[in-house]
Amino acid sequence: MDHTAHVKLLAGGIPERGGIWADLGAGSGAFTLALADLIGADGVIHAVDRDVRALNENERQMAARFPAVKLIVHAADFMQPLNLPPLDGVVMANSLHFHRDPLAVLRQTWSRLKPGGRLLLVEYNTDHGNTWVPHPLAYPTWAEVAARAGFVNIRQLAAVPSRFLGEMYSACAERRP
Repeated sequence: MDHTAHVKLLAGGIPERGGIWADLGAGSGAFTLALADLIGADGVIHAVDRDVRALNENERQMAARFPAVKLIVHAADFMQPLNLPPLDGVVMANSLHFHRDPLAVLRQTWSRLKPGGRLLLVEYNTDHGNTWVPHPLAYPTWAEVAARAGFVNIRQLAAVPSRFLGEMYSACAERRP
């Protein structure tokens, strides 16, 4: 996937520029860059990942392509306590499927959002994983778990073919205002 595809997957879930967002499991920054493109220079992104080398690459890419967007990196496990402000939005792209208990992850994510805040998910559209993608969630499964975690206005945004596990989708859910 290229930058245009990453932007397409997130675009329908970002109603306006600006805001304070987190990219949980940000890695080297493919979706951090897409988020920066969509929220613009008035936005702030907290990139969270355990891999310091990946975060260094994320910072390098952001500085080269979106220097006006404020990026704050956190070398941490996003399931642990983090020093984040209340968030307007969270992106979780290819990070939820590493957790056996998606309900616990979504409840914790819900608690980090401001009322009305959005969670944007990018995930493989299957409930059957493999060694590299151990716990994917097909969209209907994710929608059910998101509702149990307290999210509302749950909807699928887009889908793209994937040579791994067939298809990836993006979805949006909101913390009740």
